[in-house]
Amino acid sequence: MMDTKLTLKLDQEIIEKAKKYASDKKLSLSRIIENYLHSLTSEKTDDVQISAFVKSLSTKVELPADYDYREDYRNYLDEKYK
Repeated sequence: MMDTKLTLKLDQEIIEKAKKYASDKKLSLSRIIENYLHSLTSEKTDDVQISAFVKSLSTKVELPADYDYREDYRNYLDEKYK
């Protein structure tokens, strides 16, 4: 597999939020976007659940100031492994 450069034009506020999220997760923003695009294009797209954070990036929905992505992820895992 060969990596290829991609240029995107996005809202500056979204970019800053995404960079902070990537930094907090100790991941590159490129890796996060690549994984997201992979999940969209994989054959099992019906099983993909998109977190509130990712929805906020794509729909410009504002997250509450007290939004806890860790709790959201824990809830996701609880549901997934019931």
